[in-house]
Amino acid sequence: MTMDNAVDRARAAALTRIERSERTYRRAFAGAAVAEALLLVAFLSLADLHNRTHLLLLLATVGIYSVLGMGLLTLGAHVRRQTLLLLQAIEGIAPEPTSRREGENGGEQ
Repeated sequence: MTMDNAVDRARAAALTRIERSERTYRRAFAGAAVAEALLLVAFLSLADLHNRTHLLLLLATVGIYSVLGMGLLTLGAHVRRQTLLLLQAIEGIAPEPTSRREGENGGEQ
């Protein structure tokens, strides 16, 4: 019985850490997106788009941030996949219910 309790505690601790990490990641990503959006709005409001240097800066900024954004989305998808694999592994070590164990024998003694 102590082994089942240890596994349950480990499972609960792992799930808590995963959920906390995911919340932190989402908050950080949203905060960074808001900050960058504000900077882009500020740039657009202050830039003279008839000036070729300002236009070049805008294109470079959009190009760089689109590549970085795609990289972050790819990283997020990878982390989500690894989290799902970890959850499947945790579910795989879950103890089977007692009624199911008894039913597997098919009534044989």
